[in-house]
Amino acid sequence: MTGGIFEIEKRVSEIDSIRVQLTDEKVWSDHKLSSKLNSNLSMLEREIEAWKIMRKDIEDLQGLVELTESEGDEAMIAELERNFESLTSKLSRLEIEMIFSGENDTHDAFLNIHPGAGGTESQDWGDMLLRMYLRWAEINGFKAELVDYEPGDVAGLKDATIYMRGTYAYGYLQAENGIHRLVRLSPFNANNKRQTSFCAISIIPEVDDEIKVDIKDDDIRIDTFRASGAGGQHVNKTSSAVRITHFPTGIVVTCQNERSQHQNKDLAMRVLRARIFKYEEEKRDREDAARLPERKSIEWGNQIRSYVFQPYTMVKDHRTDIEKGNIQAVMDGEIEEFIIGYLKMTKMKTSK
Repeated sequence: MTGGIFEIEKRVSEIDSIRVQLTDEKVWSDHKLSSKLNSNLSMLEREIEAWKIMRKDIEDLQGLVELTESEGDEAMIAELERNFESLTSKLSRLEIEMIFSGENDTHDAFLNIHPGAGGTESQDWGDMLLRMYLRWAEINGFKAELVDYEPGDVAGLKDATIYMRGTYAYGYLQAENGIHRLVRLSPFNANNKRQTSFCAISIIPEVDDEIKVDIKDDDIRIDTFRASGAGGQHVNKTSSAVRITHFPTGIVVTCQNERSQHQNKDLAMRVLRARIFKYEEEKRDREDAARLPERKSIEWGNQIRSYVFQPYTMVKDHRTDIEKGNIQAVMDGEIEEFIIGYLKMTKMKTSK
């Protein structure tokens, strides 16, 4: 908690600094700057308020402990254990949020699911992961919007993109970036053989409006077509889906979940800006890696997590060695332990 207290003190100091800046007339004359400062102020105040609520919850728990000790009722002990587990989970999230320091950590994010080789088996695995992340978003209060969904030939999906909105969406989801491995008895194999499948999860932060990403009209081609994914009665009746191809990078973005072509184009352009920005970042990283061989990046085949359904059930994160035996709970979106574990590990490494 010492580190947490230190971070709280830093946040209070930042709040005081922003409030002083907002009294300056020059700041208010700069709309972008004043808007950014107000946004940061609101976020910091929410963080401090969350810690105030946490302190009250801890005091309430202490009172429950004292009451339980005097009463010794089994039902009260069970309630105490539930409250303790809930409080511990909330505390872990607050501690992580207090140490987020990346410039994109507070941003919304685009989560892309892309199955590897393996045909229907891998495509079905992609659909399972899609459900898992949608459930995770629901459990943790993030708004998830399915931007694009390309169905598989027989089952599952060939590609899907989710727009995750909420404070620290990218900060949390960056822990999921990498290869996810499935081991199970295949329902698509007549002999019910054990099958291993892979899916790549890519997390891209939404680019801040203040960051300039140059997209020339001559560098892109915009195609429209009828949507093929889930979307109700509106799908397949009009050419509302949009595909944008960016020639210099080869990036192709598809958006088909909005009701109008204009909305799909607007969202597709936002995805394209984010992906181009990420492309340029990764290009610089590759150039740095060529000069500094010790630096490594995630490559296809280096799975970060394995999900084993048979002959036993287990989910293991290979970066942190965290394991969970209740695989159904994980597939229902309970992946917080893996995310928090990875973020704490990376924080410890960077603080050394």
